[in-house]
Amino acid sequence: MMSGSNTQGKSRICAADGLAIAEAAATLRGGGIVAIPTETVYGLAADASNPKAVAEIYRTKGRPDFNPLIVHVADREAAQRIARFDGLADKLADAFWPGPLTLVLPLLDGAAIAKAVTAGLPTIALCMPAHVVMRSVLMASGLNLAAPSANRSGGISPTRAEHVAASLGEAAPMILDGGLCRAGIESTIVAVRDNGWQLLRPGPITAEAITKVAGSAMIGAAADKIEAPGQMASHYAPSKPVRRNA
Repeated sequence: MMSGSNTQGKSRICAADGLAIAEAAATLRGGGIVAIPTETVYGLAADASNPKAVAEIYRTKGRPDFNPLIVHVADREAAQRIARFDGLADKLADAFWPGPLTLVLPLLDGAAIAKAVTAGLPTIALCMPAHVVMRSVLMASGLNLAAPSANRSGGISPTRAEHVAASLGEAAPMILDGGLCRAGIESTIVAVRDNGWQLLRPGPITAEAITKVAGSAMIGAAADKIEAPGQMASHYAPSKPVRRNA
């Protein structure tokens, strides 16, 4: 991890020390955006209750407004103030939180979440990350953070601070450098239904591991509608041409 800070494409990459985390927390409380590492990829974070801050995520990424965002929480209590947990959701959270599992759950009436976060859906995608930097920012800010991958929409998700700077440039004014992300792919997303669970996006936690905890295999294929990030027809697109069987 670097010490101090440097700039790349007018982004400021900062070592994720106590001073930088305090600055990031203040920026987020003030309605700004900050790129923060998780165990999966770097996320572009904003206060999930602030409509203007959430809109800035969409604008910065060039993300379609019908594509919902994942909200990162510090603990189960924060999650339970946002979404309805049933027995299955509790089992999965017990087994895999903190960690790279996102749960799509019914949104509670009156939850302090900007409407754009859910893209008008009655559900919300929640994750409790394990990465020490993201957890430190969550606790220092006292916020729930909407945080999709910190790159232009449709591109490869960043796993280093330098990747964020290369993709977003000056649109990402502050990047906390937590080194290389351990998983390197985005979180597994599971929708908890009244009759079971569905895999909406594959990731570090396998369907087999979820089946073992849930006590049942997943129900049929997910609906065609977009309920969570990673379900669009074009996603994780590389910037260079790809040849198969070359």
